[in-house]
Amino acid sequence: MPSLEAVHGAGGRAELSTPRLRPGAPERAGLDPTELGHLADEVHALTAGVRPWAAGAVVLAGRGPVVAVAEAAGWAVRYARYDPETGAGVELPPAERVPADVRTPFDLASLTKLFTSVAAVQQIERGTLGMDARVGAYLPEFTAAAEHGITVRQLLTHTSGLRPELPLYDRPDAAARLAMLRAEAPAAAPGTYLYSDLNMILLAFVLERITGRTLDVLIEDGITRPLGMTETGFGPRPRAAATEDQRRPWAKADRGMLRGEVHDENAWALGGVAGHAGLFSTAPDLAVLCRALLAGGAYGPARILGPDFTELLLTPPGLGFAVDQPWFMGELAGRGAAGHTGFTGTSLVLDPATDTFLVLLANTVHPRRRLPDSRPRAVMATHLSRAVRGA
Repeated sequence: MPSLEAVHGAGGRAELSTPRLRPGAPERAGLDPTELGHLADEVHALTAGVRPWAAGAVVLAGRGPVVAVAEAAGWAVRYARYDPETGAGVELPPAERVPADVRTPFDLASLTKLFTSVAAVQQIERGTLGMDARVGAYLPEFTAAAEHGITVRQLLTHTSGLRPELPLYDRPDAAARLAMLRAEAPAAAPGTYLYSDLNMILLAFVLERITGRTLDVLIEDGITRPLGMTETGFGPRPRAAATEDQRRPWAKADRGMLRGEVHDENAWALGGVAGHAGLFSTAPDLAVLCRALLAGGAYGPARILGPDFTELLLTPPGLGFAVDQPWFMGELAGRGAAGHTGFTGTSLVLDPATDTFLVLLANTVHPRRRLPDSRPRAVMATHLSRAVRGA
């Protein structure tokens, strides 16, 4: 429940300040400590051994304003490079490794899409962006999207029909990459669900056109600064956990071991700021975003969205957010839980039905990418769900 402290919102009207996050015992949050103990143990298990699920990981979970678990394990930087002959990473000397801690920044990968979606819904709330407006109305030079009548809603719900990605990283310059995007027609009929990075890339161009501000400025001014998320932003982030020794043939570019530079090759090709990838953040910062959304768009004295528009963002089919997906939400799915995953090993789940949230940050691609495995994400979410039921 909101506190009794009244503050003045951006429009000059008095609003109630919502409680800020604070650490507390599981029991204080109405959570079972045994299940949360299993959740914390899982982080250490995932980072142990010769070939762990992730070199390093951080998990943060809670209910209401209480952070009941904040656990870090493993290494933010463990390997110097990847050795294709042995199929393993070449470990740094112990003195040169960097341990992961709760405030280690990680490359969010596709969790960036959530910020782009919030920024878009902010413009919808203000009336400067139409949910069912055609992309061509804002970006007529994107001729293929205009010709096929792709809408803003379709970008937000991955129903534009655009294919998952384009090899922008193989184009020689910014002009060639932009020309490729402008000419890209849907691979499936608009209205067909097909998860695509291109949706959020185009949405970022729309937002920049209607506001006259770049995406990084929009996210900072509209989300991270009001919420006090000081550790969230686009790169470079020198303190961030390392990701991949990015080299062909297993990667799409030859960039070497990456730390603090965006892992996604297309985001890199677009200058590091893109609608689908590029942000770095910490678990405590992401918990603030979760808390704000669970509280109807407000955190402390700040409000980033109205309650109706926050609900619009999170309810099926979700705008940018995936809803009720057991493959990474485990037993939290089924009641309206919303969230997303990121290729680098990140995920975020918030459950309005139980007022719970779970943030997992990891560098599963350090020292080299592998086939995605979301079972650990689902296991952690299930522990949180059972902690609610077992309290």
